Amino acid sequence: MIGPLLAVLLAVLAAAAALVVKLQGLGRARDTIIAVVRAIVQLAAVSLVIGFVLRSLWLTAAFLIVMVAIGGATSAKRITGSLKPRSWWAVVPILSGLLPALALILASTVVPLHPVAVLPSAGILIGGAMTATSLAGRRTADELHTRRGEYEAALSIGLMRRDAVILVARPAAALALIPGMDQTRTVGLVTLPGAFVGVLLAGASPWQAGATQVLVLVALLLVQAIAVAVTVELIAAGLLPAGEEILPE
Repeated sequence: MIGPLLAVLLAVLAAAAALVVKLQGLGRARDTIIAVVRAIVQLAAVSLVIGFVLRSLWLTAAFLIVMVAIGGATSAKRITGSLKPRSWWAVVPILSGLLPALALILASTVVPLHPVAVLPSAGILIGGAMTATSLAGRRTADELHTRRGEYEAALSIGLMRRDAVILVARPAAALALIPGMDQTRTVGLVTLPGAFVGVLLAGASPWQAGATQVLVLVALLLVQAIAVAVTVELIAAGLLPAGEEILPE
């Protein structure tokens, strides 16, 4: 599978995606190319170190901390546009969603406390929390911008900043839950997600693969719900700087 043909296929797919983005005005085409290059480089690097990381739970825990930090930085850039000191509050929603869900999963012993099981499970949850945090943060900032008048009106009738932000932005932030919800509703009918395919390829039965995928999807619903709720609260409290320039106290 790895060879010149794969390289050509990746180049064609990336170029086609970038072309569509450019022609339809969906953003900067170079961002698509940069994302593809980063994915290739990062996965190559991870492939080199993953065997070493999986030798112990301590190394696995350290690797997960790095994943959370990178996820927080990614969400922070999406929400605030840059990595300001206070932007690192974006790590909090990710951890708030990850820790209780992962603790429940490991405490149940459904997923064994072994690096080869913990790392991919936690990685999926971190990715889901990051996506929910980014989407909720951006939707909150955009909604506060477009509905600034309603926000100011809420303040004028005596509402506190937190209550005004939540009143205006929470319904929009909740849209961040739609991708995970739709994936859960259509699993097996529209998509066969990675956990299911991975367990099958590892030699498990279809029943075991299905059970693993259901566990991951349900855990993701909890992780993302918490991440969205915490993101909105952090913005409402003024801790996570999203749209602060349009939020008079």
